[in-house]
Amino acid sequence: MYRHTLRATVLLALLAIIPLAGCHQEAQGPPPGGPPQVSVVTVEPQSVLLTSELPGRTAGFLVAEIRPQVNGLLQKRFFTEGADVKKGDLLYQIDPAPYQAAYDSAVATAASAKQSAEQAKAALQASIAGLKKFESVLNLAITNRDRKTKLVKTDAVSAMEVDQAVADVEVADAALKEAQAEVESQREAVKAAEAAIEQAKAAVETARINLDYTKILAPITGRIGRSDVTEGAIVTAYQTTPLATIQQFHPIYVDVPQSTAQLNRLRRRMNAGSLKDAVTDRVKILLEDGSPYQHEGALKFRDVTVDPTTGSVIVRIVVPNQDRILLPGMFVRAVVEEGVNEQAILVPQQAVHRDPKGNPTALVVDAEGKVEQRALVTERALGDKWLISSGLAAGDQVIVEGSQKARPNTTVKAIPFAPQPAAAADAADTAQAAL
Repeated sequence: MYRHTLRATVLLALLAIIPLAGCHQEAQGPPPGGPPQVSVVTVEPQSVLLTSELPGRTAGFLVAEIRPQVNGLLQKRFFTEGADVKKGDLLYQIDPAPYQAAYDSAVATAASAKQSAEQAKAALQASIAGLKKFESVLNLAITNRDRKTKLVKTDAVSAMEVDQAVADVEVADAALKEAQAEVESQREAVKAAEAAIEQAKAAVETARINLDYTKILAPITGRIGRSDVTEGAIVTAYQTTPLATIQQFHPIYVDVPQSTAQLNRLRRRMNAGSLKDAVTDRVKILLEDGSPYQHEGALKFRDVTVDPTTGSVIVRIVVPNQDRILLPGMFVRAVVEEGVNEQAILVPQQAVHRDPKGNPTALVVDAEGKVEQRALVTERALGDKWLISSGLAAGDQVIVEGSQKARPNTTVKAIPFAPQPAAAADAADTAQAAL
């Protein structure tokens, strides 16, 4: 029994060795003849819209911090925290009693000033009437004096009568001057009374404004946040702590920093003619999770001051926000159009390699089928391709697949590169990940 089992085991081992030997012989067979085969893409300049993806934060289109403009006791709050409010809505009520009393007092003072002014005007009119009487008396005295001065020459009147007529003129003239002074005094009194009226009116207006300030109204339309005070609190005019904050975020701002180095590079390229101006000021917005926002924004403003700590300027974008998806302070990314490069050279990223120093290179097949290594200058990645600034020209055949079989100055067989379909590429990536 033992011998039979041993014989069967040896037989099975020999059967297993024979196929392995055959496989080994096949693996040691001679390689196929001819140059190695590589896949290449032919460089063709194309028109490409260049964009920059910049990080930024949202900010309210309008922001109003609610602060009291008078001192007093906060009696009541009229809004719900987090609700939408309209411009002019009543938010808080400050105790109006002391301001109502001040207003009533100012109104009474204004009425008294008006009455005093009317009395001063009446006195002025009386003084003017008296002045006219004194002017008539003086005129009669002058006429009498002149008449008697002529008659004294013919001895029709005595010299004493002439002297009396002259004295009467002097007395009338003095009385007239007194009346004129009285009129001027009354006019000054009227002016003072009118000034008092204006001052009283200003006091009434000030009291009315302060009384109105006891009703704290919404200065803008928007959404109001939490209230930092409660009913019964004492508030002061223009205090540093706001009672609440209203923000309007439809539309909403997106503020993104853009480096001055990038701006200068864009200007140089546009001046050189390698870039044309973007045809639109529309800006795409990407949310925090990378998904695109449903509405495009509009580039409205680029700041004129450079932040010395970051070397950048703020670019402001206005974005529609009807659905209130964007909230102030959110992190987003803005895709800003820079311009159009009409002679852009793009190659697949897998065709670009790095030398030991980290510089980008590519293998190119020349017209004779020989491999040449080119040093490249890459500008940026666009999807799964590199935008090449220099190192390649139109018509160059760049090796995409099979570079491990190609060495500089060796001869290869170039075939057009056929990109894998999306499904096949995903399957290949999954298999590679599994490995």
